[in-house]
Amino acid sequence: MDYNAFYQRLEATPLTPWLQTLPRRVNRALLESPHGDWPRWQEILRRLPPLKPSSVDLNVGAVRIGDSGDCDAGARQVLEQLLRQLHPWRKGPYRVFGIPIHTEWRSDWKWERLCRHIQPLRDRLVLDVGCGNGYHCWRMAGAGAKLVVGIDPYLLFVAQFQALHRYMDHPNVQVLPLGIEDIPKDLEGFDTVFSMGVLYHRRSPMDHLLELKSCLRRGSELILETLVIEGGPRESLVPPGRYAKMRNVWFLPSCSTLESWLKRCGFADVRLVNECRTTTEEQRSTDWMTFESLPDYLDPKNPHLTVEGLPAPRRAIFLATKP
Repeated sequence: MDYNAFYQRLEATPLTPWLQTLPRRVNRALLESPHGDWPRWQEILRRLPPLKPSSVDLNVGAVRIGDSGDCDAGARQVLEQLLRQLHPWRKGPYRVFGIPIHTEWRSDWKWERLCRHIQPLRDRLVLDVGCGNGYHCWRMAGAGAKLVVGIDPYLLFVAQFQALHRYMDHPNVQVLPLGIEDIPKDLEGFDTVFSMGVLYHRRSPMDHLLELKSCLRRGSELILETLVIEGGPRESLVPPGRYAKMRNVWFLPSCSTLESWLKRCGFADVRLVNECRTTTEEQRSTDWMTFESLPDYLDPKNPHLTVEGLPAPRRAIFLATKP
């Protein structure tokens, strides 16, 4: 993967200081500690057929790359077989040369819940933390962002992004195989930072909020989406073991608790713009993600509880400003 053109785009932005460490960290992620399947995923990327889309639409629920008429049936069959080998597809949906990729998450529903509330993304430098295969990055670019940087340390998601990027060839969007700890402290280079579905995976949620804050320029906006519980001030759930079969869930605060955390970390204009229960229509198994999903994580006799007897997933979206 050649990121040099992307690095050059960073040179003309407030993110320039990041270039002192960024190439080395990316190379280390790709070369020094690769996932065991990384060579196989690279081979899939090399075998993708050379197709050119007649159009790309980033402003529809199923992000669209080309049409079925842009390639013959044989090339489309090869493309679908290769894309399916990058299983599981978590975030989406997509439609690639007429091939519908039905992902585990209806990520477009989350986007619709937040897009009308956030500050306009036009001409902004945007960071998406824990971006997965970059679905929301594409939607951010469609909303007019000047540059979108997604970070996710899981190489499968990076490979999925690269497979789609091969055909989109959008120079202002990139997903890097990094975590937020790879961003320099006090970079203060982004106009908007998204952290969606990450906070509850962090052992120290307050540290995560401070890391997000350090990425933002003054006066810029944080969009935080995370699991929450119903409850009052100072209430938070710390699962004694797994939560919805997940091992790495540490803190699920009430909305008022999360608001107080954001304020304690120095954010201003903190506001809750959406709270809802996650449904089995929004998160489910598909033929592109055949593993267990939300229906398997809930108590079969009481869908308001997880299989562990804990409150079923609820998600909230907060906006906040770095003063």
